[in-house]
Amino acid sequence: MASTREIRRRIRSVKNISQVTRAMEAVAASKMRRAQQQVLATRPYADKAREVLSYIARLNSGEAMNPLITPRIEVKKVGIILITADRGLAGGFNANVLRRNAAFIKEQRSREREIEVVAVGKKGRDWLLRYDPVIRAEFSDMPDTPSTADIGPISRSIIDDFRSGRFDEVHLIYTDFVNTLIQRPVAQQLLPVIPAEPTVTMPPDYIFEPSAEAVLEQVLFGFTEVQILQGMYESMASEHSARMVAMRNATEAANELVDELTLTYNKARQEGITRELMDIVGGSISLE
Repeated sequence: MASTREIRRRIRSVKNISQVTRAMEAVAASKMRRAQQQVLATRPYADKAREVLSYIARLNSGEAMNPLITPRIEVKKVGIILITADRGLAGGFNANVLRRNAAFIKEQRSREREIEVVAVGKKGRDWLLRYDPVIRAEFSDMPDTPSTADIGPISRSIIDDFRSGRFDEVHLIYTDFVNTLIQRPVAQQLLPVIPAEPTVTMPPDYIFEPSAEAVLEQVLFGFTEVQILQGMYESMASEHSARMVAMRNATEAANELVDELTLTYNKARQEGITRELMDIVGGSISLE
């Protein structure tokens, strides 16, 4: 058994760790509340923007369509926007989205398609550097509340690559925020825009002026930005939620370990006292 001094030193160390994890949990909880408010406020707009654009894309089917909604005859090159965190200590947040990315890449390669990835976040970049996929671009150190100005370079690079033919399809892989305990990694096709099903109808109060084609030309870039921005909001809310839960679990585990070490320390101290008493008794008997 370790000495009482070593056990005391370990108890102090674990208590210090629990203080750090408790502070990190408080910070993550504060950021999580702001991120949840942001994602819930912007989600209806992003969903409606996707719905309107897919409907306009369906209206353009069979006509001279915008390149961003025109499916390629043969898909040979696929671009991926991978959104991860810059830091760890968030439970399985990064591992789950990277696992989803790996499965998606495997699926695309089984179809003999080339893959290039735009990495948003250092964890995704580090994973890509260790494995095979080509990194087309890297974006990291994004603010806690990104704006269209922060997303603009990503949108421009993706749209330019798609227009130039470097990519035949572009997919967005991020973590969808469900609630504090549940976050799901998803892969969503970004370009070309998927037209709505024929059975889907728009409400009668939608009027496109001067025409659906003109509206489509104006909103495509903004739509792409909105989808990427919403993916960032979803991922950030998921990251802060996962980190808060992970730090709470770490704090509870540290407290349990302190209790176990305290019990061990008391037993070791009692054994030491018992040995000293036995030595004293033995010495007294020998003197008699």
